Order: sequence, then structure tokens, then C-alpha cells
Amino acid sequence: MPVNIQNGLPAIKILSDENIFVMNSSRANTQDIRPLSIAILNLMPTKETTETQLMRVLGNTPLQVDITLLRTASYESRHTDHEYLSTFYKTFDQVQNLQFDGFVITGAPVEQLEFNEVTYWNELVEIMEWSRQNVYSTFYICWAVQAALYHFYGIEKYPLEKKMFGVFPHKILNQKHKLLRGFDDLFYAPHSRHTETRIEDILNEPQLELLATSDEAGFYLATSRDNRSVFVSGHGEYDPTTLESEYHRDLSGGLDIQPPKNYYPDNDTSRSPQVLWRAHGNLLYGNWLNYFVYQETPYLVEDIKSISR
Repeated sequence: MPVNIQNGLPAIKILSDENIFVMNSSRANTQDIRPLSIAILNLMPTKETTETQLMRVLGNTPLQVDITLLRTASYESRHTDHEYLSTFYKTFDQVQNLQFDGFVITGAPVEQLEFNEVTYWNELVEIMEWSRQNVYSTFYICWAVQAALYHFYGIEKYPLEKKMFGVFPHKILNQKHKLLRGFDDLFYAPHSRHTETRIEDILNEPQLELLATSDEAGFYLATSRDNRSVFVSGHGEYDPTTLESEYHRDLSGGLDIQPPKNYYPDNDTSRSPQVLWRAHGNLLYGNWLNYFVYQETPYLVEDIKSISR
């Protein structure tokens, strides 16, 4: 089944060219089906790239998904045209009276700031609090993981000596967990960050379950005990060339950056990157949509508000 995308969004053509089933909102509205309602709070400056990546993995399941794109009102991206944002994105005040089956909050390039130094921190806290009563399951990515763990559990983030950058092997810790169904014992996922959440802090919080780690990259995947919050410190949704683009961006900026690990064959930057995480990324998002959203959310989406959390 398709991911339903607002008419005119560039992702429609990109994903259609990749043979991913998409449907614009005009056609979707003629179908007698109750699609999953998924909101995406896109905190990345590269809005079009990130929204396409997420729609790609959310659209690769048998479930029909309606997407609502959200942005912050307290900070407007300087990298995305204002008309584009006003056409395709909503702000929190436009959706705060609605309920959603699922919610994705992306990372953001602000991890080296203290949380309260982030321009839109207060707005993000308000949105995260709202989500606990108006969203059945929330999927946090990268810096959003750190923000949520800090806000809800008081778990700190810590600076790394050097950027965690590359594609790393991970091991799963609970073979029977629904989010990990179909996973191999060892799987790869990209990381790109300057800070970390420490494994021992996850283990010491009784309301959280640690599900996957990497010997080199550390914490990767955890959930709340009620499975209504998912925390992913890496990027299973990344395109094949995302890390390459970040590498060249950092080089151009004069930063001391090494090529992403386990990315270029034989570490040769003249060769095309090898994708080791695509299957895992699709499976992770598919399991979340199926087992944590579709199988659990009320049929009437407005009933989510009455479910205690």
C-alpha cells in the first residue's frame, strides 16, 4: 500500500522513479480505507532530503500512510524556501487539536549546544508533551532521542572526542522483541553525531529497555516499556550518498574529518559507497508501523486522547 503525499511535493516524483508506491492526496481521498495518520516533525535544515528519506521507508510496507509534515514556528530554516515551507508544512498550532497514530521527530545539527540553548527548545518540549496525549507511538531519531531522554528521564548527552561517523555493526539484545522481528543477529546502521547517550544510563532507567548496541558506536536502539516511544540514535533511513555528502560538506568547511567508516570499499573515497543498512532500515520502520502503530492504535484516531500514558 502507498504512502499518501501532499499534491505537488517533490518526493512524489523521486519515490515514483524508485518504484516506491506513492499516492497523492487527491487519489487517496477517494479510497474507502482508514490510513495510518503519521506526523513528521522535520528539524533538519535539508527539509526535502530528509522528508524523502523518511517517506521512502514509511512507504515500503503494506500499510497505507497519510503524512503530515511539521516544522517549528519559533525557528524557520534558512536552507528551505519560505514558500515551500508554507505550502507543504504545518506548525504545531495548526495540529495541536488533532491526534496521530504515529509521530516521527528527526535529528537536528544542534547536538553540541546545551538543550536550553537551542532556539526552539521550549517549543519542542511543548510538542513532546503534547505527543504523550495525542500520539499513539513516537519514533525519535538521533538528536531528538537525546532531547526526549533528557526531557522525560533526565538522561544527559556527552560530547565525543571525535565525530561518530560511518556505518557500524550492531548486535541485538532481545531476540523476541517485536521491533526486532526479522533482524539478523548482526546488522549495520549509519551514525553521524558529535555526542552520545551512554549505555549505562539507559540500563539504569527502569522505564526503558535497551534493544541494540554497537561495540564501537555504543547505544543504538531502545524503547519505553510500554513500546509507545522508540529511540534510535542512528539513521536507518539514510540514502546511499548521505554520509558522502556530509563528508564533503565537512571537508569544505575546513573541519578535521575522516572518511566515514565501513562506507567506501577498502576505504577508497574514489569508489562508490556500499550500502549495508538498507534492509535493516526498511525492517525497522516497517516493524514500528506494523507492531507499534497499526496493531495497537485505536481504530478511531481521536480515541488516542483517552488512552492513559
